[in-house]
Amino acid sequence: MRIHLFPAGATEPVTLAGKPGQSLMQAAVDANVHGIEAECGGLLTCATCHVYVREPFASQLPPPGSDELGMLEFTASARQANSRLSCQIALVPALDGLAVDLPPTQT
Repeated sequence: MRIHLFPAGATEPVTLAGKPGQSLMQAAVDANVHGIEAECGGLLTCATCHVYVREPFASQLPPPGSDELGMLEFTASARQANSRLSCQIALVPALDGLAVDLPPTQT
């Protein structure tokens, strides 16, 4: 499945392939995408995999859990209504073409 990551200020995305069941964070880390720090490795103990999910995908995701909402309070870049932690986004076929913006900084 295709994933489009837009680094801060970029007009062209970094496009990569993800596997169903994999997290968005893991797909980005495996592809060496700059802008996803993932300091905790997806254990939901940091906020360094913060992304802004574009529509129509943001509304297709399950709502964030209380742990994710708590970690989103500690993002280095401003939190927005479409902010999510990429470690909590499980790739499924319905998310093929997923587009997210990367914040200017994760730390």
